[in-house]
Amino acid sequence: MPGLPININDLVNATTVESERIEYKESWNPEDIMHSLCAFANDFHNLGGGYIIVGIAEKNGLPVLPPKGLVPEQVDTCQKKLLELSRKIIPSYFPVSSVEFYQGKHILVLWATGGDNRPYKCPKNLVPNPTYNYYIRKSSNSVMATPDEERQLYELANRIPFDDRINHSASIEDLKLPLILSFLKEVGSELYQRASSIPFPELCQQLQIVKGSSEYLRPVNVGLLLFNDHPTNIFRGAKIEIVRYLDPIGDELEERIFEGPVHLQLRSALQFIQNTIIAERVKKIPNQAEARRFYNYPYAAIEEALANAVFHRSYELDNPVEVNIRLDRIEILSFPGPVPPVDKDDLKKDRIVARSYRNRRIGDFLKELRLTEGRGTGIPKIRRTMLLNDSPAPIFETDEARNYFLVTLPIHESFLPLNDEPDLEGSFIDFAKDVLALCRVPHSRLEILRSLGVNTGAASYRKYILPLLQLELLRLTIPDKPSSKNQKYLITNAGKAMLQKLS
Repeated sequence: MPGLPININDLVNATTVESERIEYKESWNPEDIMHSLCAFANDFHNLGGGYIIVGIAEKNGLPVLPPKGLVPEQVDTCQKKLLELSRKIIPSYFPVSSVEFYQGKHILVLWATGGDNRPYKCPKNLVPNPTYNYYIRKSSNSVMATPDEERQLYELANRIPFDDRINHSASIEDLKLPLILSFLKEVGSELYQRASSIPFPELCQQLQIVKGSSEYLRPVNVGLLLFNDHPTNIFRGAKIEIVRYLDPIGDELEERIFEGPVHLQLRSALQFIQNTIIAERVKKIPNQAEARRFYNYPYAAIEEALANAVFHRSYELDNPVEVNIRLDRIEILSFPGPVPPVDKDDLKKDRIVARSYRNRRIGDFLKELRLTEGRGTGIPKIRRTMLLNDSPAPIFETDEARNYFLVTLPIHESFLPLNDEPDLEGSFIDFAKDVLALCRVPHSRLEILRSLGVNTGAASYRKYILPLLQLELLRLTIPDKPSSKNQKYLITNAGKAMLQKLS
């Protein structure tokens, strides 16, 4: 018996699937169900199709629980009628059907993914010589397409999202059963209990990660990205690169590369950031018992920004997702930019209403794993978590041609280097006099450290130059480009006064 790669409780309550992609039907209504199947198959907005749940009533868009359910005889009848309805859709379209036992009742779930042969049309009514129409989803409803929408459907016919396309250079052997079982177990799918007893090709078909005839069954790209041990062997850019800059110039840095199944590399990258980057401070508030806690970066903002980059990037390109951790900000860069019509002006709005998605299937898997939220909620969540942490507002950027998407998360001001108190004891006075005197005329970092006779690495920079910058006794000659190779340091008026005092 087929099963679903999703937790049934999460599905019924629209926890991991948007409510607009779920239709609840108290009983079997063949015409309505046929129209909805046709609309989900057309997947007009590339949302990934949807689900029809038969045996649960709906009120104001929400399921009425406990379910009314179906008796076993009704289930058998519905499944036989489903085959007839599927053949009335042109081209023929067959959803995945699964009988589930939920809150003591049998329900029938139809999983209708976006079809490979769109546009699809079906009869308006189940009568002899019917009129055929194209159906699409608008909000939570299945409606007949307008003439203009019909034209757009034809334009979409050859634009199956990359993650849902067959990969003809790979084979079903490239999909790994342990990774599939791990996923099914984690999401709480009932299919996990039976997966080991199902022929592997059939299991992959139920997950919709293979397509084709029995004699030419091939994986789709989303299956290779999640259920292959080394997806970079197939998609060169399917990785996350993290570069941590240890000084403003960029002479000293650490680099980490995360590969493997995309959901696992995402988790590993986030774990690395959480363990090595995230820092907390506690601030006592006068006349208040409870202290204020805040972070250099709220983890939830980084998690959402990086998950969105993995979700929305193009795996046809060789560019990895880049995370640059600088002294005062984190930059998360992915390629290309947002899918039209979203542009750089839309990124300034509080909420973005996107109607097309580059990777409809990857998004579904990441939501099932609770690695990202529903569509359209990413940017608002990042803004909200930064605000709650009293951090500066995040910045979202792309260019006119939408070549890239850049998210910048500024550090909390309390963690800025200029807000760290430098050590004014001991050797500070000894070296400050020499450095300030030298910088009456501009000198480079290398020249300063060599004149002191010390190591020219980042540690010496932080000890001998950075404190003078923090106290504004020195300034940069190219302030808008702190990492410029031509950068030099020059004494300020405050530095001249300090030098006079030290002399």
